[in-house]
Amino acid sequence: MKTILGIDNGLLGCMAFYNGEELMLYDMPTLEIKNRRVLDMQAIARLIKQDPPWHVYIEKLTPMPKISGLGSFSMGHSEGFMLGLMTGFNLPYTLIRPNDWKKQMGCPADKDGARARASQLLPQFAHNWPLKKHDGRAEASLIALYGFGKEAK
Repeated sequence: MKTILGIDNGLLGCMAFYNGEELMLYDMPTLEIKNRRVLDMQAIARLIKQDPPWHVYIEKLTPMPKISGLGSFSMGHSEGFMLGLMTGFNLPYTLIRPNDWKKQMGCPADKDGARARASQLLPQFAHNWPLKKHDGRAEASLIALYGFGKEAK
């Protein structure tokens, strides 16, 4: 069975492995280094390597007006790491803009909307995003579902 990996990028993001029947979620692994949270790149690589997906859909990070320079750098670093990792593991990937996958999935822009829409489309997995802070889980799941639909065509 083909597994799709949906990635909601960033420190509060999530990785969702979906094969049409099972959904495995991993909150983005992070480390604390010198009072700053950073991606745990080795943990991310191990998760992907243990069960390589058929295709990876990565949310393309877009600049936001109220994000600091450090925040923008961190977002770009995260995206670049993911692209390098997929290239290194020779995994096919697609960068998908938030507006594109959200429109296709009928998902509102707000974070609670993502949790509500994920609960509608994946009701058997709704227990995975009960809290507002779990919006990354819902978004990664929707990205994986989006990718699964694309790969099924």
